[in-house]
Amino acid sequence: MAQYDVYVNPQRQSRQFVPFVVDVQSGLIDQLPTRLVLPLSRVGAVMTHLPLNLCPVVRIEGETLTIQPHLAAPVAANQLKTLVANLQSRSGDIAAALDAVLSGI
Repeated sequence: MAQYDVYVNPQRQSRQFVPFVVDVQSGLIDQLPTRLVLPLSRVGAVMTHLPLNLCPVVRIEGETLTIQPHLAAPVAANQLKTLVANLQSRSGDIAAALDAVLSGI
């Protein structure tokens, strides 16, 4: 598992609104049985009132989604099975979004 890998949401009941999650956990703590993930949501993807620095917009498999760092959650690593993309190229935006949640920057 690599930081910024995108997986199919392992929670089937929420997949309609959150089709994917992005792993933001540092590789320095790979030994943990969980990974910290951010939802990639269809809800809010076109809402103009969401601050872009809090909820950056990304495209995965041709679909426009918003990263939802304020909904970060741990997921058992063994539940993240279907890798679909990597958002390493957006690492600065993701880090800034997490900073906005943690420190309001």
